[in-house]
Amino acid sequence: MSKYFEFPQLLQLIVSHFKELIREPGVLFWGIIFPILMSLGLGIAFTKKADIVRSVAVVQTEKEPLRIEEFLRTQTTVTESDNTPDQREYIITIPNEKLGNTTFIFQKIIWGDAMTLLKRGKISVVLTENSGRVEYHFDPSNPEAQLTYLKLSALLDKNSQHISGENEMIAPLTLSGTRYIDFLIPGLIAMGIMMSCMWGISYGMIERRSKKLLRRMVATPMKKSHFLIAIMIVRLVMNLIESVLLFIFAHLVFDITIQGNIAALLILFVAGNIAFTGIAIFVSSHTANTEIGNGLINAVVLPMMVLSGIFFSYHNFPDWAIPYIQKFPLTMLADSVRSVFIEGAGYGEVAAPASLLLILGMLFFYSGLRLFKWY
Repeated sequence: MSKYFEFPQLLQLIVSHFKELIREPGVLFWGIIFPILMSLGLGIAFTKKADIVRSVAVVQTEKEPLRIEEFLRTQTTVTESDNTPDQREYIITIPNEKLGNTTFIFQKIIWGDAMTLLKRGKISVVLTENSGRVEYHFDPSNPEAQLTYLKLSALLDKNSQHISGENEMIAPLTLSGTRYIDFLIPGLIAMGIMMSCMWGISYGMIERRSKKLLRRMVATPMKKSHFLIAIMIVRLVMNLIESVLLFIFAHLVFDITIQGNIAALLILFVAGNIAFTGIAIFVSSHTANTEIGNGLINAVVLPMMVLSGIFFSYHNFPDWAIPYIQKFPLTMLADSVRSVFIEGAGYGEVAAPASLLLILGMLFFYSGLRLFKWY
C-alpha cells in the first residue's frame, strides 16, 4: 500500500472527527434539526392557499353614486366597517378548478387611505370612476398590480351591462412612495442594521473568543460593560455611514425622498441599533464555537429577513401569522422607517416602536452582560 494512503490511519481520523462532532450537540442541532425546522416553517408560510386574494380600493371622486358600487352590491356580500357607508367591503370570488379561485376584496375608502394602503403593500390597485369611466390606478412596474388589473378588467368587461369596459382608463401611479423601490429602500436600511449588528458583533465576538483573544483582556482593568458599550457605539456609527450612503445612492438614482420628520427617523435609527446590538451581544455572550455561533445568528436573522416584509409585504402571509410577524424587532423597525420615508410620519408615530426597540435592546444587553464570558 502507498505510503501516502494508509487505510487504518485514515479510518481513525474519520472516527476521531466524527466523535468530535457528536460531542457538540449544538453542531448537530444547527446543522440538521434547525434546517428542518426552517423548511417546515417556510413551507407552511409559503404554501399556496386555495384562493388567491386580491385587495382593491374603490374611491368615490364624485357626488353621484358609483356605478361600480351598485354593481358590487348586487353581486357580492357586503360588510360594513364602523357602520359608515364610506367604509365597506365587497367580496367576489371567481371560481377556477385548474388555476385556483381568485377572490377580490373591494374596499370603499377615501383617496388618502387608499394611498397609505398602497404604500404599505396591502393593496395594489385603486379604482375610481369619472363620468361613467372606470379608472385603474396602479404602479405600472409592479407585476402583481398588472396581474390584478388584467383579472379585474376581465371581470368588469364580463359584466359590461353595468359598467362599460370600453370606457376604462389606466392612470399609472408615479407619486413618491407608491413605487416598489420606495417600499424596498427603507426595508433594506432596517435589514442592514440587523445584519451589521448580528454578524459584525456576534460573529466577531465568538471568533475572538474561539481564538483566545478575549482571554487576554481579563488581565486588564477594563470593565465588561465599557468593552461592550464601545462596540455598540462603533457599530452604530458604522451603520449610520452605511445607511446614509445607501440613501444618497437611492436619492440620486431613484429619486427617493424622506417625507417625514428626519429627527424622528434618527431616534428610530438609534433605537433600532440599540435593539439589535443588544440581541447580538446576548447571542455571542457565552459560546466559543463558531459553528454554533453561525447557527445562533442564523436563527435570529433568517426568520426575520424572510418574514418581516423587507422585500415584499408580510400581508402576503396567512392571516394567522401576521400578528406574530408584527412583533418581530425587524418588522417594527422596517414598518416605522417606511412610515417616515413614504407616509410622512413624525414623533408621535415612531414613539411607540422606538420605545419598544429601546427597551428590548436594553433588556438583551443587560442579560448578555450578565452571561458574558471572556473565555
